[in-house]
Amino acid sequence: MSSAYLLLSHGSRDRRPEIAMQQLARLVCQQLSSEHLVGIAALEMSPQPLHEQIQQFAKSAFGDACGGLRLRLLSQNENRLKIVPLFLLPGVHVMTDIPAEVALAQQAAGQDIIIELQPYLGSHPNLEKLLAKQIAAIKAEAWILLAHGSRRPGSQESVEAMAASLGAVTAYWAGPPSLESRVKELVTAGYREIAILPYFLFAGGITDAIATSIEELKLQFSAVNFQLAQPLGASAELAELIWDLIER
Repeated sequence: MSSAYLLLSHGSRDRRPEIAMQQLARLVCQQLSSEHLVGIAALEMSPQPLHEQIQQFAKSAFGDACGGLRLRLLSQNENRLKIVPLFLLPGVHVMTDIPAEVALAQQAAGQDIIIELQPYLGSHPNLEKLLAKQIAAIKAEAWILLAHGSRRPGSQESVEAMAASLGAVTAYWAGPPSLESRVKELVTAGYREIAILPYFLFAGGITDAIATSIEELKLQFSAVNFQLAQPLGASAELAELIWDLIER
């Protein structure tokens, strides 16, 4: 049985996340033998709905495979497509939207292709180690783990647990508690060196907005030294975690 892999992101109008996704796909590809293909797709901000992107990738060449090979359809039941959602929270997209799109793609593919939805990236237990490395590289008295947030009940429990393990407090870009409210709490508690770790995959519009917010906080709290860490980014370490999810 021949396999192909599709890395799925949220999608953005900003070009930087797509470029980073392409880099990450190449890094994952380096861990595979040459007959396998690694592609990328986006849930939103794409001209095609996700199920059509999946069909296009599975049924025809979708970029270059490792070593320059291209994906070809094999005989019935010989193709297996594994989709890895590169999402950090088990929100509505992960639990509802993506499975529905994958089901539509599987219905269209019939028995020619087996489409498997792998666990989402944020569920990997070693993701915390990547965040710990970033924290270890910056000296600060207090850390804020800043995630996007989700409207789905219970979806933020994993972030809260991770923050507690890292010795950080949480804040959310799209819901309470906000970054500003968390900073005010820490300043009131006497902290003067505060670092913010964006719990996001790649740099983009939101991380730019976070940086702008921190510049405003510097004006509001002039006695505080703020530091902003980088999002996860495309790295060999992240590619290893993705490959581990693929193998599950």
